[in-house]
Amino acid sequence: MSLGIALPAGDDHPGNLVTELLDQVQEAAAAGIGAVWFAQRQDVDAMTLAALAGQAVPGIRTGTGVVPVYPRHPITLAAQARTAQAASAGRFRLGLGLSSKSFVEESFGVPFDRPIRHLREYLTVLGGLLREGAADFAGETLRARTVFGPVSVAGAEAPPVLVAAMGPQALRATGELADGTVPFLAAPRALADYVVPTIGAAAQAAGRPAPRVVAMVPALVTADTDAVRRRAREQFAFYEGIPSYRAILDRAGVERAGDVMAIGDEETVAAELRRHIEAGATELIVSQTGMGTAEDRRRTWRLLGELSAGSR
Repeated sequence: MSLGIALPAGDDHPGNLVTELLDQVQEAAAAGIGAVWFAQRQDVDAMTLAALAGQAVPGIRTGTGVVPVYPRHPITLAAQARTAQAASAGRFRLGLGLSSKSFVEESFGVPFDRPIRHLREYLTVLGGLLREGAADFAGETLRARTVFGPVSVAGAEAPPVLVAAMGPQALRATGELADGTVPFLAAPRALADYVVPTIGAAAQAAGRPAPRVVAMVPALVTADTDAVRRRAREQFAFYEGIPSYRAILDRAGVERAGDVMAIGDEETVAAELRRHIEAGATELIVSQTGMGTAEDRRRTWRLLGELSAGSR
């Protein structure tokens, strides 16, 4: 089972946040976890953290889960991706997302206009930049031109591009133009019945390889299941009002987003993670491992290390 963790995990960080996150990457690697994915927040930058982690912890796979395409121009993002890829010796995965209309417009003051058209144009430009190092594109939502000619960085082959796509149009665009998807809060039933076949059909029709389905699954090994479930319902309630998340929850017959989180002892959590793999996920990112106590997080990471090694 290919497993990684999402950072920041939700723990308190009273010291230097970047230093403490890199210490956690070391801790995760020591537990046998092979990949760390950094969430893009408004306090620290996921691309920079992925590059630093790739340098600090040899052998660890790094990724972003996920960077909103608004308002970063693909030329800028491609340069950041090359940097992270070279820093991690080719072990970087670039996770992108459209985010939501309310967040994009309220945070960045950027119109969330024609998002699927923008995603298609963005992926087209980004793919050319990462593969050939050049762009000369004038679309309906995006313009990009590398005026100094093609660029390349030694040790920075094109990383896999994954999109947090869950709506049908976004999944089709991702299957045609990217390497896979990073769904969040997609329960096994939604993966098996909808996400995997939809993106798979689009990739096949476009003559692309079978897409990666890197499912981000909130999970925690804990004895205090009731308190963690309440906390999960409170923290995830925001997603219930976003149409794409509401639709993916409805496809699985789930009312409360917090109920998707796998909570319980080691066997309970391991069984739920396996269900996601059986539903068609090719890899898992376990998130929210800091929602309980520090010992809960350590128990969860030990379990993930054991599952990664195939000992359970």
